[in-house]
Formats: sequence, C-alpha cells, structure tokens
Amino acid sequence: MNKKELPMNLRNALAKNEDAMKQFDTLSDSQKQAVINKTRKINSNYEMDCFLDYFSNGSLGI
Repeated sequence: MNKKELPMNLRNALAKNEDAMKQFDTLSDSQKQAVINKTRKINSNYEMDCFLDYFSNGSLGI
C-alpha cells in the first residue's frame, strides 16, 4: 500500500506527525487498512490529530 492510496485527511495528518508516520510504515497491509477504517469516522483535524497521537503512542492496540 502506498501513501497515495490513503484518504487525503489521513495522508495530511501523517505528514504533520512524524512519529505516527513511522509507526504506520511498520504496519502490515491489513493493519494499515484497520487504521484507515478507523479514520473514516473522523470529521475534524482536531479528532485526527488526537487519533494519531494515541496511535503513535501505541494506545490503539493496532
């Protein structure tokens, strides 16, 4: 899965959060898809930033 396949809001948020981007890059394709599916319900930049903060800290268990 390449970065161009990511939803625009997730791609932009990952570009601003280096720790989350590094974490995302280590995931398998199925794990990446799980993250993408979770972000589809996010409606604001603030929510996305919070989501990626939890994700980069390993708090989501993905």
